[in-house]
Amino acid sequence: MQLPNRKPGKYTFTTFDPNITQKKYDQLKDKLERLLKDIRPGVIDEVKRYGENGDFSENAEYQDAKGRLRGINKSIDQIKGRLEKAVIIQPPSDTSEVKLGHEVTLDMNGNEKKFKILGPSETNPEAGIISSKSPLGEALMGKKVGDKVEVNKNEFEILKIE
Repeated sequence: MQLPNRKPGKYTFTTFDPNITQKKYDQLKDKLERLLKDIRPGVIDEVKRYGENGDFSENAEYQDAKGRLRGINKSIDQIKGRLEKAVIIQPPSDTSEVKLGHEVTLDMNGNEKKFKILGPSETNPEAGIISSKSPLGEALMGKKVGDKVEVNKNEFEILKIE
């Protein structure tokens, strides 16, 4: 069997960012609990049930259930790792310069637009949440009200930091 020849993605070797909001932390805890208490036990029962059918190598249902169990166990390990290393973002009270957790109002070509700056795992541009590692997020970090930043040949002025 030949493995597919995949080109490495732009973010193949990105580093893990532990900065998350309390809301994201709670979502991860809920997902972990659901995996451990609801989903995983059912799949373990399936593996046992299909394993009783004899020959494991010719048992497609057993192989499928084992694959799903491996995927669930991997998800559990990843979530546990994220929760152990998590750093909860507290919105800074000092609004003199842009920091992680701030909401920033920008003048974008005559239009005011608000962006909340969070870690990469919580970005949602449609909802106005951008990563501190994005081009705009990186340009804004450490800036003050009245400063101008340039991103992709566009200039934006910081109107407010909350």
